[in-house]
Amino acid sequence: MKMIETKNAVGHVLCHDHTRIVKGEMKGVQFKKGHVVTEEDIPLLLSMGKDRLYVWEVDESKLHENEAAARLVALCKNDHMREGGVSEGKIELFAEADGLFRVDVDRLDAVNDVEEVMVATRHTDTPVKKGDKLCGTRVIPLVIDKSRVEEAERAAGGKPLLELIPFFPLKAGIVTTGNEVFNGRIKDTFTPVVIEKLKTYGIETVAHELSDDQIGHIESAIAAVRSKGVDIVLCTGGMSVDPDDMTPAAIKKSGAKIVTYGAPVLPGAMFLLGYYEDGVPVMGLPGCVMYAKATIFDIVLPRIAAGVRVARKDITTLGNGGLCLGCVSCTFPNCGFGKGSR
Repeated sequence: MKMIETKNAVGHVLCHDHTRIVKGEMKGVQFKKGHVVTEEDIPLLLSMGKDRLYVWEVDESKLHENEAAARLVALCKNDHMREGGVSEGKIELFAEADGLFRVDVDRLDAVNDVEEVMVATRHTDTPVKKGDKLCGTRVIPLVIDKSRVEEAERAAGGKPLLELIPFFPLKAGIVTTGNEVFNGRIKDTFTPVVIEKLKTYGIETVAHELSDDQIGHIESAIAAVRSKGVDIVLCTGGMSVDPDDMTPAAIKKSGAKIVTYGAPVLPGAMFLLGYYEDGVPVMGLPGCVMYAKATIFDIVLPRIAAGVRVARKDITTLGNGGLCLGCVSCTFPNCGFGKGSR
């Protein structure tokens, strides 16, 4: 740092806080460390008795923390995101739409491996609402070598680290299976739960069929909802390995290519996911979806709602964090459940 005349300080960065005292009115920090002095600041600084100031010696090889944060946030920002203002060297990004938030974790790790820079984000594959905070960026020192930021920019690889995919206005068809429901022995309490979960992501249920537990009848019910031009097919009931649970076999026979039957997630181990040749996903929902606050369905549904095709690896890597703790006050998705290896 160096000492300069206050009248010559415009554009320089203050090395420490400067307190202003006005009897009966205030006593507090008027100018914080890191503040860049403006022309308008000079009279006030002089009135505070600051004829000389200690400032950082910034040259072309260095960046102030605010400039560096702006360059880091540029590595992250993508469509449907907005920047907040710079505050204490930090800049944050916020969602401009409801959607699925995704992070290129490998490139994020590479950026954060550069000394003296940092980018902190929400977890990847998290559903967000408009206005939600997505990430924060800053550098560690007040003034950083420009070469550090340039190294981070190279590590980012020339495209945004983050992605926000808005949810699509999809249409769903539900097939409710089970002799007990089909024959009217019990009330269907499963379908209303699924309909409400779909509404959370703007998905409209436009077709609903009941079926007993015969494979052929379930297959016909699936065909009936498919004929309505739905974007998603959901089958409830009959998803366990009991001999009379025929839903998985019926889904396969209906023409779906099965991605997975089973998931390393509790609740939700008996979940099934497949796709038809036209790209329409079909899910077999285990009974836990009816009563548990958060299940495998809540993990996968946001990705389906955003039009993201889910692969087997996306499911098999959910084991790390795949155990719901059943908290009395559920905070999902703002918890570890379903975050997986990434």
